[in-house]
Amino acid sequence: MKEKNVQQKHDYRKEIANLAHTDLNSLYLRFGSTPQGMPEWQVESNRARYGLNTIFKKERQPWYFFLFRSTRNPFNFVLLILALVALVTRNYEGTVMITAMVFLSVGIKFREELRSARTEESLKKLVSTKALVIRPDTTATSVTHVSELPRTEIPLEELVPGDLIYVSAGDMIPADVRIIHAKTLFVNQSTLTGESLPVEKQDSLTPHEGPQNETDYENICLMGSTVAIGSATAIVFATGKNSYLGSMADSLSEVRNQTSFDIGINKVSWLLIRLMLVISPLVFLINGLMKGNWLEALLFGLSVAVGLTPEMLPVVVTTNLAKGAIRMSKKKVIVRNLNSIQDLGAMDVLCTDKTGTLTENRIVLIKHLDYQGKESQNVLELAFLNSFYQSGLRNSMDEAVLENKELINKNELEQKHIKLDEIPFDFERRRMSVILEKEHLTHLLVCKGAVDEVMECCTQLSLNNGIVPLDEQYRLKIKKLANALNEDGMRVVVVAHALLPVEHGNSYDPSDEKDLIFDGVVTFLDPPKQSAGKAIRELQQNNIEVKVLTGDNEIIAKKVCQEVGYNVKEVITGPQIADMNDELLSRTIQEYQVFARLTPLQKERIVKLLRKNGRTVGFLGDGINDAPSLAQADIGISVDTAVDIARESAGIILLEQDLTILNAGVEEGRKTYANTIKYIKCTASSNFGNIFSLIGASALFPFLPMLPLQILILNLIYDISQTALPWDNVDEEFLRDPHKWDASDITRFILFIGPISSVFDYLTFFILYKIFGADNDATQATFQTGWFLESLFTQTIIIQLLRTRKIPFIQSMPNKRVLITSGVLLATGLAIPFTWFGRNIGMHPMPAIYFVWMSGVILMYCLSVQFAKRWYINRFKKWL
Repeated sequence: MKEKNVQQKHDYRKEIANLAHTDLNSLYLRFGSTPQGMPEWQVESNRARYGLNTIFKKERQPWYFFLFRSTRNPFNFVLLILALVALVTRNYEGTVMITAMVFLSVGIKFREELRSARTEESLKKLVSTKALVIRPDTTATSVTHVSELPRTEIPLEELVPGDLIYVSAGDMIPADVRIIHAKTLFVNQSTLTGESLPVEKQDSLTPHEGPQNETDYENICLMGSTVAIGSATAIVFATGKNSYLGSMADSLSEVRNQTSFDIGINKVSWLLIRLMLVISPLVFLINGLMKGNWLEALLFGLSVAVGLTPEMLPVVVTTNLAKGAIRMSKKKVIVRNLNSIQDLGAMDVLCTDKTGTLTENRIVLIKHLDYQGKESQNVLELAFLNSFYQSGLRNSMDEAVLENKELINKNELEQKHIKLDEIPFDFERRRMSVILEKEHLTHLLVCKGAVDEVMECCTQLSLNNGIVPLDEQYRLKIKKLANALNEDGMRVVVVAHALLPVEHGNSYDPSDEKDLIFDGVVTFLDPPKQSAGKAIRELQQNNIEVKVLTGDNEIIAKKVCQEVGYNVKEVITGPQIADMNDELLSRTIQEYQVFARLTPLQKERIVKLLRKNGRTVGFLGDGINDAPSLAQADIGISVDTAVDIARESAGIILLEQDLTILNAGVEEGRKTYANTIKYIKCTASSNFGNIFSLIGASALFPFLPMLPLQILILNLIYDISQTALPWDNVDEEFLRDPHKWDASDITRFILFIGPISSVFDYLTFFILYKIFGADNDATQATFQTGWFLESLFTQTIIIQLLRTRKIPFIQSMPNKRVLITSGVLLATGLAIPFTWFGRNIGMHPMPAIYFVWMSGVILMYCLSVQFAKRWYINRFKKWL
């Protein structure tokens, strides 16, 4: 397989080298495309030839795939061995019962696996990644450049070789492409090369010799990389498994990192398996040596092994996650990975930007002012030209400029100017420029961006239809104006221009943003969201600390936070953080809640240090600069309108950028965790308690304390009752706190609660031995039936006792499904000794007086567990 992958990579390297220096017309001809895009009939033809643009097999799996996967369980293997032994010993009833248990376990797991897969599949469709594709448009007669061709958004998997695509900052490269036109294009290839710094890509033809590595070709971008800066138009030449990434598909897999929850469940499973491997042989030896029937002892030992294994654990976990995902989707919280649910519930600190979460994310242009703070139509016109002609990262402020109704001469401005070039936005410069030809006479550079970043390029000032030097006095006045506007909660963007000679040519870069003329500012308002204050209070009530991490300045950040009722005394800024070492910053981020003027790397640094401090961190972001932090957080949260790289970095997607629905998702995550941990603690503690009872009973009595088939039936009833737990109610108090997986607590819980049931098992043994005379082979049916019934009640009731820290039925009611399931199975088990089936498996009806004694034992058991629960909670401050 390794040799095959090496050969595939070698062949594809030659193919990329060939494509890198092939002229564009030849590429168009090869794939049936044109400079205006590919016609629809050719798209369908290429799709039939090359397939969908997917690397891993994403088509719907057939039902038998899940059936096979459901059988791959070590516990089923144990059951089948037991069934085989029963068959060899002609214990046909046992064979039927054990086989029925296998079918039950596999059947429930199969149903939930299939349902879970379909649920995850349907949820992913709601947030599928899109690509901007260029297709022929006969109405686009005025298009003069490939970058201005009309674009259509389609699902990423529908791309085919020959498609023309457009990408800009924040987009993922959706396939292997050859660049047609690029503008200040820098691509992050870290997923392919491990290099963290973006590399520049161009549309120039690569010489024949070219580089040695596929990722080094300047005019080739490969699937899996992302656009960091700039924009480009490109032609797709390889998709899906035919791409560079796809050529290595055999050595790649979609294996996710295990969460603490996954690791914890595995530890508990293996703990019980190790107990089974120790206790079952021990029970076998004790019964074989004391009773002499080694075959019977073997069957009993294997039955004990089945009783100690948590067969339903995969079923309960899968069902819980699937149910949680469905409930969350109804509240507009989409789970991209089912295992992210528990992480969301464990979150105790949420880092979020203010835009869209604390504010409406509905930008409105409020003012357009000159340096004196007077309304200026010239400033508005220049802002319009910049927003209208840019083709890079257009944001909500550009939309607000274009939609402004005060500008009445839009058509005239368009007719007077022709776009020559642009200098795209990036997060270092925090500005962008367009270069226009004005009435064929001169080149006009219009720059728009953040106050400090544009001001550093300005040397002159537009004043009373003239131009004057921009001295320190004017700079201070402009700074004062910007601060005053910020304090009113408005975002300020500076507009400047420069007139350049025609001789300069039509190609520009950031070095041309110099000696600019300051024209004025445009201000925008993103109104505070009415629901934000309530949502923050609810998150705080659920013990989730909210920290605001924004790139905006501290004045706006503080103003917005105060308007939504978030009490802010001091804001920590990016420049302050830059001077802090990790130790000082670790203390600072614990004490303060609002951080402003942050770079993407500073956001990521804060997230890392919060995790290092032992916090479970959620990060809510939707921009390019949020991607590193989304990847570093315990749980990345984004919105369906976010840029590609932000959505792909997140485990949870919100259909609305609102903290209220996030809070609802957190509660669902905690419900899912609660109902999973209930099963684990109930099963583990019950099984641990049974160990002492089985060893003692095997040593004390000359007969088997319970027949193998009786153990299997008891285990079957208990397992079925557990399958209702995913629907159980969860106490409101439990939902108020985040819950991390704590392996030490589970071990402590098992050691503390488990032996209690053994105490009452021995009390039952005493009653059966002394009062009912079940002390020899002749009366073993009485003993076995009596212990079966007592075990049936204690194991069923323990679910009700352990599912809540409160008094069950009085202070906390279970879900009706849990109650009905337990009641029906309890009645079924109680009736078995009175039936023909019961007599055939070695039981007989118990006298009425026994149920009086058993009721007393059960009552004392319930009181003891409730008392132990109170002590445990007071001592360790937790229950589930």
